Amino acid sequence: MKIAIIGATGFVGSAILNELADRKHEITAIARTPKDSTNAAWVAADIFNTEALAEILKGHDTVINAYNPGWTNPNIYDNFLAGSKAIQEAVKKSGVKRFITIGGAGSLFVAPDLQAVDTPDFPKEIYPGANAARHYLNIIKEEKDLDWAFFSPAFEMHAGTTTGRTGKYRLGLENPVFNDEQRSILSVEDLAVVIADETENPKHHQVRFTAGY
Repeated sequence: MKIAIIGATGFVGSAILNELADRKHEITAIARTPKDSTNAAWVAADIFNTEALAEILKGHDTVINAYNPGWTNPNIYDNFLAGSKAIQEAVKKSGVKRFITIGGAGSLFVAPDLQAVDTPDFPKEIYPGANAARHYLNIIKEEKDLDWAFFSPAFEMHAGTTTGRTGKYRLGLENPVFNDEQRSILSVEDLAVVIADETENPKHHQVRFTAGY
C-alpha cells in the first residue's frame, strides 16, 4: 500500500512509520523538518498550506494523521484544532478517501455522559490538548465524504510505558479498554500495530475507536 503519515517525526508518528516500514509498505513521511532515513520518502510540508499538502497526498491509499503541536506548546488548543482541520481539508482536496487520525484518550467515556477529560483528577497540564482533541472528534463526526477513523489511545500510552511491541491488543469504541487491574494501558509500539492493522484491514468507518491490553 501507498501510505502517507503526517507528523512522522513525533513520538506516535515515528512508531507508526517504523511498523509500516517493517511491513514493507510504500511510505511518504511528512513533517515540518524531515529526517534522513531509508524507510520512507520524506517530504517537508506546512500543514496549513492545504493546497500544497493536498498535492503531496494525491495518489495514496491511506493518510494517517499523527499531528501534535507539542504538549508543552502554550497554544496547543488552537494549534491542534486549526492543524487538524487543515489536514482534514487537504485530505479531501487530495481525493484520498481513507483517513485515520490519532486523537486523545481524554474524550473516552468513563461513565454515562462523562468523558475522562471532564473528571476532577484529569491532569491539568495536558487538559488543553486533550480538550482540543475532544472538540476535533466532534468536528470530524460531521465529515461525510471521507472514510475516516479517529483513534483514541489508552490512558497509559506514553514514553514511560515499557511493554514494547507484543502485537497483542483488544479493541473498544467509546469506552477505555481496561485490563484485569483496571488499567487502560498500551505501548506506543502496539499502538502502531493497531494502526497498521487498521490500515491493512479497515474495520472502523466514520467512528472513533480505541485499544488496550
